[in-house]
Amino acid sequence: MSDRPKLSIRSNSKMNFMILITATIAAGLSQGMLLPVLSILLEQKGVSSSLNGLNAAALYIGSFGMTLIAERVLGAIGFKKLIAGGISLVLVSLLLFPFFPGIKIWFVLRLLVGVGDAAINYAAQLWVLLMTPAEHRGRNLSLYGMSYGLGFSLGPLGISLLRFGQATPFIVLAFLFLLVLILAITMLPDSRPDKVESGESQVRRFGRCYSLAWFALIPALLYGFMEASLNSNFPVYGLRIGYSTDQIAALLPFAGIGGLLLQFPLGLWSDRFGRKKVLILTGIVGGIAFALLPLAGDHFKVTMVLLMIAGGLVGSFFSLGLSLAADILPRHLLPAANVVASFHFSIGSIIGPGIGGLLMQAGWGGGIFGLMGALYIAFGLLGLFFSPRQKI
Repeated sequence: MSDRPKLSIRSNSKMNFMILITATIAAGLSQGMLLPVLSILLEQKGVSSSLNGLNAAALYIGSFGMTLIAERVLGAIGFKKLIAGGISLVLVSLLLFPFFPGIKIWFVLRLLVGVGDAAINYAAQLWVLLMTPAEHRGRNLSLYGMSYGLGFSLGPLGISLLRFGQATPFIVLAFLFLLVLILAITMLPDSRPDKVESGESQVRRFGRCYSLAWFALIPALLYGFMEASLNSNFPVYGLRIGYSTDQIAALLPFAGIGGLLLQFPLGLWSDRFGRKKVLILTGIVGGIAFALLPLAGDHFKVTMVLLMIAGGLVGSFFSLGLSLAADILPRHLLPAANVVASFHFSIGSIIGPGIGGLLMQAGWGGGIFGLMGALYIAFGLLGLFFSPRQKI
């Protein structure tokens, strides 16, 4: 195999890494803003909570669709074009939201945003994974996760921009995406991942990823479920138990703030003590914090602390899970593992808001948090039975 693809991926890696971080922050911003802002606007229009949740899932249906073809598209056009294409798609969609306020058109626009965000995230996280040596994998992927968490945490602040008009959050975010697009086009090299020469079909590579690293791939599913449920269902849940929109806008970022505070330490600890141990501990304790959320009721400070603890502990799940998969799997399976992780994230994100909406419509408003808590605790206990095999 030629060394040229590897060199192109690693060359000027610090600059590439910073640009990838910037693009990932933008992707986090788009999802973190759109989920609560659109949920609140639909709730104010009288849309039912179940339909509201299903509409929110459109973003992740788009992500899911992109995930199915991401590996092939990346191999055909390379990292730079895939990232720039994703940014452009989100930028155009953001500008269209205020001009077409119908729920059906919003569903389509959310699909397109999901496709664009998935393109950005898939290319960025795989590029970071390939350019990072094993001894710094937890650290660098935690920084990548922090960048997405930062964007996602700041996104709900867009709720406060609604006082200046419903179009304001979308226009502000579109302008930021334009700046990131210019940066990506002018600064990123036109590089591609190594070609797969193992002779294995895509389906067989996915199967091997599951057989060798199934435990490491579950965190992406749980993270997607948690993230989408929290930002889509919590605004509706909060309004119904008496929180104002300003209080909701203030509370939601605390889950991300907790993730930002603990993401880097957890990455370092996973490098030192083992990623499996860190995942088990954070899953169990984070699950307990989520399960306690309904008991907080409308007590602002208690809810804030619980969101910060829960978000802080499980906010690293995607990056830690992907790092564990990279520890276990041979290098030629990493692109396939990245697809599977993105696939799981999209599935969790699709079903999360819908389940939460149905639980609220059935009268169990806090049920989504109890369910999340149970899932994270079960995952932690499941880790006690996982023994990773050696790379082959």
